[in-house]
Amino acid sequence: MEIEVENIKFLDLIKEAKSVSDLEEIRVSLLGKKGEITNLLRSLGQMEAEERQIKSPQYNKLKQILEEAFKESREMLLNKEIEARMDSEWLDISQDPREISSGLIHPVSRVTEEIVSIFSDLGFSVAEGPQIESDWYNFDSLNIPPDHPARQEFDTFYIKPDDKGLKGNISPNVLRTHTSPVQVRFMEKHGAPCRIIAPGRVYRSDYDLTHTPMFHQIEGLAIGEDISMSNLKWVLIEFCKAYFELDSIDLRFRASHFPFTEPSAEVDIRCSWVGNSLVVGKGNDWMEILGSGMVHPNVLEAAKVDSKKFQGFAFGMGIDRLAMLKYGMPDLRSFFDNDMRWLKHYGFAAERSSNLYDKLSG
Repeated sequence: MEIEVENIKFLDLIKEAKSVSDLEEIRVSLLGKKGEITNLLRSLGQMEAEERQIKSPQYNKLKQILEEAFKESREMLLNKEIEARMDSEWLDISQDPREISSGLIHPVSRVTEEIVSIFSDLGFSVAEGPQIESDWYNFDSLNIPPDHPARQEFDTFYIKPDDKGLKGNISPNVLRTHTSPVQVRFMEKHGAPCRIIAPGRVYRSDYDLTHTPMFHQIEGLAIGEDISMSNLKWVLIEFCKAYFELDSIDLRFRASHFPFTEPSAEVDIRCSWVGNSLVVGKGNDWMEILGSGMVHPNVLEAAKVDSKKFQGFAFGMGIDRLAMLKYGMPDLRSFFDNDMRWLKHYGFAAERSSNLYDKLSG
């Protein structure tokens, strides 16, 4: 056997390998247990001593050359395969390998956006005001007399004189008990006519299944020269149909008393109970959902609007309560518990990001 010739033949065979798997097959055929080179080395035992002395170094040298050739070829083929994978695959190494859990929209945020969207279609824009209010804006400007129960400390959170509040106010400061002060502030600045809604946080000293010390309310106001109670009724019916997603709906307007409206009406919606679930829009029961009425002339005058020329209506409703009625949350306190299990159950996927609230209040 001519070692040099065989050497060249085997090296050419190694060079012909197109992949690591091809190369491994060639290696096994030459250096495996039954490989050609392995058999050559085994044949040394059958040779005469003189011949074995000559052949043994040659065969071992051949084996060494082939092993080095296999090693080099393997490294080259592996590099080629890696380059090919890098060309065909792309990995963003800056991406967080942890599973991303998408956040959910809180029911209050979702319902606020729903309400704002409906009233924007009815021609209302969003107005906002401070959460720390002067006693005058929160009570006096809204025709609430000094001896009214709402002004007592067991119902209202008063701010201590040395606490940070509204600068320059002689009257005491309070955490606003409703968003109604926004209507006075808006009319002071912009006058009449106007159509606004004012969503936001309000504060009252109350805590049970359906009341919390802080909750969310939305105030509505429409002022013009010919606005009547029938306009108020139409707006509220259209809102309730859109919000509860019903083609028709029964509302009951009950005579009531609010210092800032005259006449005043509490609005009930027809409903029924099926087990522990409330069904809105049908049945023989009624449930109160909001308060409303024609704006009292004293409120208009407090906002520097001519009550002899302009009149209008106002209404107020609890956003949290509307969320409970539509989506079936049994306990208002759960809204503020920061319980991820509750939010996963009642939260909403971020289907849209219209920022309608910001656009209408801008």
